[in-house]
Amino acid sequence: MACCVAPEPEPFGPLPTDAQLAWQRMEVNMFCHFGPNTFSGAEWGDGSEPDDLFRPRALDCRQWVDVARQAGMGGIILTAKHHDGFCLWPSAFSTHTVADTLDVLRAFTDACREGGVRPGVYISPWDRNHPAYGTDAYNDIFANTLREVHTQYGPLFEQWFDGACGEGPNGKRQRYDWPRFMQTMSDLNPQCILFSDIGPGCRWVGNEEGRTGDPCWSTLTTEGATPSENKPEPSVLETGHQGGSHWVPPEVDVSIRPGWFWHPDEHTKTVDELMEIYYNSVGRNGLLLLNVPPDTAGRISAEDSTVLVAFRNERDRIFAHDLAQGAKVSALSRSGHKAKSVLDTAYHTYWAAMGKNAELDMKLDSIREFDIVVIQEYIPLGQRITNVQLSIDEGDGIYPCTTADYPLCTTVGYKRIIRLDSPTRTDRLVFTFHALAPPVINRIAIYNSKAQ
Repeated sequence: MACCVAPEPEPFGPLPTDAQLAWQRMEVNMFCHFGPNTFSGAEWGDGSEPDDLFRPRALDCRQWVDVARQAGMGGIILTAKHHDGFCLWPSAFSTHTVADTLDVLRAFTDACREGGVRPGVYISPWDRNHPAYGTDAYNDIFANTLREVHTQYGPLFEQWFDGACGEGPNGKRQRYDWPRFMQTMSDLNPQCILFSDIGPGCRWVGNEEGRTGDPCWSTLTTEGATPSENKPEPSVLETGHQGGSHWVPPEVDVSIRPGWFWHPDEHTKTVDELMEIYYNSVGRNGLLLLNVPPDTAGRISAEDSTVLVAFRNERDRIFAHDLAQGAKVSALSRSGHKAKSVLDTAYHTYWAAMGKNAELDMKLDSIREFDIVVIQEYIPLGQRITNVQLSIDEGDGIYPCTTADYPLCTTVGYKRIIRLDSPTRTDRLVFTFHALAPPVINRIAIYNSKAQ
């Protein structure tokens, strides 16, 4: 007798590529701002800095990789060229570069591959040093620069396009040929995630405060927009567009210190501050790109590395024990996809509801105390959920469980981490989902952040 297999739900709206899905599942990556500004104390150099200003005493990119791995980060993006135009590799398309004997980009990419961390690059199109900046010829130079980096140092998992566009040394501003730059990258490495104000791989989140908007959609309507001068408003980039035309998830860039480059008089954020950033970025459907700037020696400081490891340990502690394990899960409507799939940790399993409004009943194996709820949609089939409500059994009836602003949360997407107003004790939870299409739930978990 043939076995009946439930059909896969129909995809809804724009979908992530395999590369975008792999990128989102990285969750936390490292940003390394490093260059002449590290030595001058500036944040934006003016391009007149002498090449020999950049002299790291003991460059150790393997140490960066070790710190990233201990912090639970799978990728590192290096500012290979910031707005000052200084190249951290001996480029054939600039005279403002490191010497052949100090090829930082080579040391960086080699260390990443040896250490099992994925390398990416930031290459600013704004160049405050190059004499051709502000002319048509500069677009040729920038496209050739991209080709040089990605052929000689690739493959690279992400290309960061800063949208800044100011004056060059001749007082002119550049009209960037974005279609050409994007096509060049597509030809070089179609799997590379392209970051800009509008993607196409991922988008700027609209702020540098360590948070997405709420709601936060991975979909964005990009027709008629370009990076830089014709980008959507920051408030739009924070939330995305419900029903947007393209899949362009948000990347949340923020620095562990007040500035982006290392300065000796600045200090790192605390673990509590980093956890708040984590909840408001990864926990609201974003990827966290945490800047950790190397110092003048060319190493990540002991202060920063100590806090990063503690940040990783705190995440591991809080999310070590899923209190929903062992629960019995049922759905009011049968779809052929088992409701208990929301409890397993396999990524490509899920529960699919029948209608846009759906309910899931979770009976725990005993009364549990928790203050965090994690919900994940199965985004390979699209982002659908607009609102989630939670009710709990308090012994004398089922009552709504609230957070400060919502019955539980608005959008979910890849991952939503909800912190309840206070610890909650119950042995039964009822989730009610409202969505644009029948919700497809990959995971539901509950945790007690106060448990040791």
